[in-house]
Amino acid sequence: MILTGLEIKRRVNDASIHIEPFNDDQITTNTYDLTLGGKLIRYKDEVLDPKKFNAYVEIEIPDAGFEMEKGEFLLGSSAEVIGSNSYVPLIHARSSIARLGLFVHVTADLFDIGAVGQTTFQLYATRKIRLYKGMKIGQVSFWVPKGEIITYTGKYQGSIGPQPSQVHKDFS
Repeated sequence: MILTGLEIKRRVNDASIHIEPFNDDQITTNTYDLTLGGKLIRYKDEVLDPKKFNAYVEIEIPDAGFEMEKGEFLLGSSAEVIGSNSYVPLIHARSSIARLGLFVHVTADLFDIGAVGQTTFQLYATRKIRLYKGMKIGQVSFWVPKGEIITYTGKYQGSIGPQPSQVHKDFS
């Protein structure tokens, strides 16, 4: 069962959903709009290796925006810190952004119960596109789980800003 936008607001007010900062104008019919934070990550190497740390550069998004190249892959993050110990957050692109050819969350849309932090967006541009800090880029829906809840305590807990892959830690 998915929560409606008004139910998301009620659950933020009773603290069973965490969204910070929270703005009423970002509530939709059954999601909460997420805005783009101010940093992006670009991996340096042509070949990425899941068994090792992959070097990257951080890019600050200027006020005039950042032009993402066609075919480019970057990591960004929500400006909002989100999470819940009671509901399953799912991250989605906003359809208006997808219609511009930007894949916002290529995969891994499931946010674990108990995870709290800024979500990392996996951005892929099918055409050149300008990205702006604070633009509404994604959305989060909240789903009611069935069964015993075991909360997340993993390596991305408390993430602030875009997070590069830490899969190499699974190999050690």
